[in-house]
Amino acid sequence: MSILRSRCALRVMLLSAGLLGLAGCGDSGNRVGYKPARSGPDQPLREEAEKPNTENYNLIVDNPFLSAKEHPQSTFSTSVDTASYSNVRRFLNDRQLPPKDAVRIADMLNYFDYDYPEPREDHPVAVDLEMAPCPWNDKHHLLKIAVKARTISPSQMPPRNLVFLIDTSGSMDEPNRLPLVKQSLELLIQQLGERDRVSIVSYAGEASLRLPPTPGHLSKKIRQAINGLDASGSTNGGGGIVMAYEKAQQSFIPGGVNRVILATDGDFNVGVSSDAELIRLIEQKRKTGIYLTVLGYGMGNLKDNKLELLAHHGNGHYAYIDSIDEARKVFVDQGGALAVVAKDVKLQVEFNHTQVNAYRLIGYENRVMRNEDFRDDDKDAGDMGSGHTCTAMYEIVPIRVEMPLPNAGTLKYQQTGTDTPATRTGEWLTVRMRYKNPDSEQGRELATVMPANGLTKQPSEDFRFAASVAGFGMLLRDSDYKGEATFAKVRNWANASLGADRKGLRSEFVRLVSIAQGLK
Repeated sequence: MSILRSRCALRVMLLSAGLLGLAGCGDSGNRVGYKPARSGPDQPLREEAEKPNTENYNLIVDNPFLSAKEHPQSTFSTSVDTASYSNVRRFLNDRQLPPKDAVRIADMLNYFDYDYPEPREDHPVAVDLEMAPCPWNDKHHLLKIAVKARTISPSQMPPRNLVFLIDTSGSMDEPNRLPLVKQSLELLIQQLGERDRVSIVSYAGEASLRLPPTPGHLSKKIRQAINGLDASGSTNGGGGIVMAYEKAQQSFIPGGVNRVILATDGDFNVGVSSDAELIRLIEQKRKTGIYLTVLGYGMGNLKDNKLELLAHHGNGHYAYIDSIDEARKVFVDQGGALAVVAKDVKLQVEFNHTQVNAYRLIGYENRVMRNEDFRDDDKDAGDMGSGHTCTAMYEIVPIRVEMPLPNAGTLKYQQTGTDTPATRTGEWLTVRMRYKNPDSEQGRELATVMPANGLTKQPSEDFRFAASVAGFGMLLRDSDYKGEATFAKVRNWANASLGADRKGLRSEFVRLVSIAQGLK
């Protein structure tokens, strides 16, 4: 009896001190204890055993409106990450609103397929602009910047040198973690050929080579190595990364796709575990031409903040796998995206202050760059693979519309320069894109203008659907900039812009909006 009382007293003391059930940094929307959970939208509820929720998300602060006269340029790196959308979907399918900081609008915009024009001439990437009235504020305009990377045909796909770095620690011993990783890899095996090379490194208490470099057509041997993976022990994530890069270097294919693919819940707790150490290691390796793709799995333990950071610095992208359908999207539908066609892709928008009073970049908060970095080719930016698209949106306040903006005060040593002739053309803005070819360190630049007559009253289906996604993200974040948007309005905007929707992703989006509306 005394032992039982001691245990209860210890538990009360820990709970009082906040040492049990920590929800991680960022928004505290995660729930602890018994919670309703679903493996799909139409499946019955089941109770999960009480477990502390230790998911972590970086704080996101919405980009503010800026004066076009005082801040005429806006610069940011492209991104092709999609993890936030599938993670948000996981929360909503479990009938929970996601934490605000789990909602990255850039990821949500880039999750969907759009009918963007392919690049022309000798450029591997293209920019297309569209501007129309803003649906959540009829006094404002909305600018869509669409970037499309060249699609490489399967017959022209370069050989692949892939090293799978698989987390086999005890935290991965859940159906939606290591077993789902195995199913995901099974999908990829079917895409490999004789020219490809596959290695498998696992990490738990220590790193282990489970499959040396093996030709891709030896599927039986690869499958045996995958089936032999099981979960136990602590997580030597740093040691596993070191070994994975070593194996990738040993089987390096000049002119091919050389990539480490990390599959984990992100719970690195042994070895090279500090963010600074991991970033330095990954940045060093990317200079050799070996890039990093990060795949997040699991719930309740997801270290989203760390996984996004690693992918960003590893010249790769970050996806979250919540189902076998999502694995098929990443490994089959977008498998060619592992082949980079343009690296360090960044965008700079210059606004004409005689047309634009103020503007706001929607999302991309962690991709904003200094304007001086745009033409600095030493500055890292986003890479785009075969067929990738990047969609960005600006909310624009026309010159005749009032907008309260911060006043920086009168400057003593600086005065506004004389307007150039281009100011008087009536152009709204100019978008410049800078990128490098995969085998070059010299940047190339393209410019696209939004002319004076560029505002359309009949935007494309892609524009209207992207606007609904941006509005949904702002509602989930309870953003101060959501204007007149409501879940009902977002659902109507999306329903009216489904298009062909061959994969059903847009229809699924409408369903998720309805779930979110019911939870508010």
